[in-house]
Amino acid sequence: MAHRGQELSASVPRVVGMEITWEAVVARRMRRHGLIEPFGTPVDAVRAMCGAHAQIATAGEMSVAIRVAGATRQTIQQDEELVKTFGPRGTVHLLPLDDLPMWTGALSALPSVGGQPDPIRMSPDEIDQVIVAIGDALAHDDLTVDELTEEVVRRTGAWAREPTIPAFQGAWARWRQATSEAANAGVLCHGPMRGRLMTYANPHRLRPFEPMPAEKALTELLHRYLYSYGPATPQQFARWLKTTPSFVRPYFDDLPRAELADHTVWYAPGDGDFPDDRAEGVRLLPYFDAYGVGSYPRELLFPGKAFDRATARGQAGNCPLLLVDGIVAGVWHQKKSGRTLQVTVEALTPLNRRRRKLLDAEVDRLGAILGGAPSLTLGDITVGAHA
Repeated sequence: MAHRGQELSASVPRVVGMEITWEAVVARRMRRHGLIEPFGTPVDAVRAMCGAHAQIATAGEMSVAIRVAGATRQTIQQDEELVKTFGPRGTVHLLPLDDLPMWTGALSALPSVGGQPDPIRMSPDEIDQVIVAIGDALAHDDLTVDELTEEVVRRTGAWAREPTIPAFQGAWARWRQATSEAANAGVLCHGPMRGRLMTYANPHRLRPFEPMPAEKALTELLHRYLYSYGPATPQQFARWLKTTPSFVRPYFDDLPRAELADHTVWYAPGDGDFPDDRAEGVRLLPYFDAYGVGSYPRELLFPGKAFDRATARGQAGNCPLLLVDGIVAGVWHQKKSGRTLQVTVEALTPLNRRRRKLLDAEVDRLGAILGGAPSLTLGDITVGAHA
């Protein structure tokens, strides 16, 4: 595990550019994430975040809703311009349907990293067979996991059914190793719930598209990331995308550079405006909110006690965040019981009367989003971080 300050230390020649203050970076990110002034539509919010992490459905819907004026969890669930599929880092995200050409073009071009151990790992040919089978099986109907298993096995062979992937209740069928690859290929996304059962769908039935060419897609994705989270380094972009710095570094070659905290950072072409202002206010962000997951350097966003309390050895997202003036200043937890939404906030910095009033407004907003009568308690959080 690298020291918390090493993520800024890029092994590249230092090129002196304009100096940017951390305060200006925070203010710009907050504004672009809709955390100062809300967006008008969920699509605008999701696009500004470069995707909303939705492995925990409620958290993903909350991430979008807190950025959209008047939105609730239900309005996010019902928005037909969003699709739930596998996004950056191979995890489930909400993405704009119109952006699937870019996402599939970029993600399908990433080199393979990690994966299952050799004895159970699928071969490239097996992965290709499964992707074709998934696309065909979902071309006309939404299918549950069990139904899709039967269709994949019918099209490929009994080997696809072998229980090889460790899961909570035994092991998953072998073909499921290729689930994210099928999404990256553009033939799989999440479909509507069937009661309590999740289904998969083929996104081409929602809106036909062609994946963007890899070079164009990766360049566009990098520019969007830098717009939302920049300035940044190749190491930080690679970590966000879960790939290697050597793979993404060439895409930074022609980008403008600057200096932040005595380190060289990069920003998107024509996007060098960093107004000298400060972010003010109090915000509550749910698990795996994009602002915390995608923002670097960690030791500046999570200063002092916040680094140990609100990250898992530098990994963000495992705890809901209390932001004060754009900086992590605590954690929080919510529990809904009937119509009551109980919110507990553990602040690592004193909250004066003005900040306490802003926190009350945040809790009220959560109640409106989740459809509950909110109550606020200031105190220690005893619930552990999400795995």
